[in-house]
Amino acid sequence: MSAASLERPGSASFSPHASNIRWAVCFLLFLATTINYMDRSVFAFIEPQLHNAAFMGWDFTKDQFHQKVFDNNFGNVIIVFQFAYGIGFLFAGRIIDKLGTKVGYACAILIWGLASMSHSLVSSVVGFCIARAFLGLGESGNFPAAIKATTEWFPTEERAKAVGWFNSGSNVSFFVAPLLITAATARWGWRAAFLATGSLGMAWLILWLVFPYNKLRRGPSLTQERLEPVVDSKHMFRSVIRNPGTYAFAISKGLTDGVWWFYLFYLPQFLNRNYGLDLKHSYFYIVTVYVISSVGSICGGSLSGWRMRHGHSVNSARKTTMLLMAILVMPLVLVPHMDKIAHSPWPATLIIALAAAAHQGWSANLFATSTDMFPSTAVSTVVGIGGAFGAAGGAAFTWVVKHTLSLHPIVVFAMAASAYLISLAIFQLLVPRLGVPSEPELPLSAA
Repeated sequence: MSAASLERPGSASFSPHASNIRWAVCFLLFLATTINYMDRSVFAFIEPQLHNAAFMGWDFTKDQFHQKVFDNNFGNVIIVFQFAYGIGFLFAGRIIDKLGTKVGYACAILIWGLASMSHSLVSSVVGFCIARAFLGLGESGNFPAAIKATTEWFPTEERAKAVGWFNSGSNVSFFVAPLLITAATARWGWRAAFLATGSLGMAWLILWLVFPYNKLRRGPSLTQERLEPVVDSKHMFRSVIRNPGTYAFAISKGLTDGVWWFYLFYLPQFLNRNYGLDLKHSYFYIVTVYVISSVGSICGGSLSGWRMRHGHSVNSARKTTMLLMAILVMPLVLVPHMDKIAHSPWPATLIIALAAAAHQGWSANLFATSTDMFPSTAVSTVVGIGGAFGAAGGAAFTWVVKHTLSLHPIVVFAMAASAYLISLAIFQLLVPRLGVPSEPELPLSAA
């Protein structure tokens, strides 16, 4: 008797014959995500060196907390990336659903790899904005393709775990990127940093094209087959935008993605301005944040699957895990006071690390909810819409940060600390129950 025939209503769809090759696919997704974040984070890591780039507007007659022109230019370049990233999501998801995962992913990394390397040619703020725009358009294909691949290769109870593993690449990038960027910039200047990271995407593209993705992937799971009626295949996009699950996912992305952008783009600056640390001396603090984030990504992603294997419904497993992650972010509100309590950067760093780990655990489960609500044929489209909301929310949060962080940091950290609980409340309101719609709800005691 197959394991699928023994599954409980509302629980995961187990796949007893799933090949271990699925973890090789997960490793490729991990490498792509690592490169993805390295390419987008270069700009943040070279921020101190850009003080010497006249076109960025750093004023050497003023201190680091009163650099209005530079902060505005730096923030605007980030916002351009986020807007392009969001706009790209509106198209990337649908294109990947049409082209398929292998071709769609290949196109995405080709675009963003070339765009990353093009940063080495700029000589103005406008040039940075153009390069970042193309980088954002290309990078918008990463998560729709990766989540679609997870749906095609992993059963329900393993998807958040798989997302947690490949999404930990966003953390691993911060182990590798500072070393690579420091070495490249020390020898050839800041422009070489973009060539060093962008060329890695081209190497990954060769691996991806060689891998027999479509030949080896598994067939649709029972859960995915039961989700097919959720969308009308002839009017798929219309079905998606009418489904409240789309908005639950998208709003949650919109409210919380900006917090991750904040860590990504402003952590090096925060350590530099508040504790006087340059990239070399802040390396171990940054690495600590992302080491702990990786643990959060993998453990948070695994927790919901562990609960499913122990008899809990998809609904209970996902939402309880997300609630725990939302609570673990709350101490973030204390960070602005840490430099008054201790001169060492470690207390603030460890709190940020806990919050970043919780974000990654939250993100792994949030991404997995798209596969709980929609069939694989629509997942990239849903993730694309959510990504667009996330990028817009990230741009809005970056606007607040660039105007507020230096003089009123408590506002920024309080917003970041509360975003997850607010998101989960909205998600629960829009989607009271996750799981296959045709299945009856479990009694509360069973969930």
